[in-house]
Amino acid sequence: MSEVFEGYERQYCELSSNLSRKCTASSALHGEQKKQKFAEIKSGIDEAESLIRKMDLEARSLQPNIKAVLLAKLREYKSDLNNLKSEVKRIVSGNLNPAARDELLESGMADALTASADQRTRLMMSTERLGKSGGRIKESRRTMLETEELGVSILQDLHSQRQSLLHANNTLRGVDDNIGKSKRILTAMSRRMAKNKWIIGIIIAVLVIAIILILYFKLSK
Repeated sequence: MSEVFEGYERQYCELSSNLSRKCTASSALHGEQKKQKFAEIKSGIDEAESLIRKMDLEARSLQPNIKAVLLAKLREYKSDLNNLKSEVKRIVSGNLNPAARDELLESGMADALTASADQRTRLMMSTERLGKSGGRIKESRRTMLETEELGVSILQDLHSQRQSLLHANNTLRGVDDNIGKSKRILTAMSRRMAKNKWIIGIIIAVLVIAIILILYFKLSK
């Protein structure tokens, strides 16, 4: 929730309550005192309208989920403001003499307003409900941020594991290449050994035949 908006909101609620008390008090006044009281009310209403505009600008500059909550609050305040304007206009039109009424209307007092006790109660209840909604939104945002941080951590772990697997895969590929080379060397050695066995066998057979021939010729003589 925006601290700037909350500051304007507190000022508006205090000002609105003060204006409501002044409107109630003005009904018991007459003449110049009443005119002075209405002048104070008009000044307060102008200030309230300025606060409403500031809250509206601040709310529209925030993120969509917070913006929706604050604009809902703002609609309550605007409704309260319109009701007060109608009530003050009724008081001005009904309780003043024509000359005083014309003077106040010319000075802009027709736009002044006051809130009833029931309207103020409903407004505060709505504000409280919206405040709770804002709290839930804050909690949701906090949970979302925690989930996002957890997701980032998991992605980092997965990236690290991927790098480890790629390294292991490269190592295994190197081992496989070495095994292939060793296999080719052993095959060549096996062929040479088999060839040597044949050569040795032939040599032995030739020697045996030669010995037999030598013995045969010696014995035949």
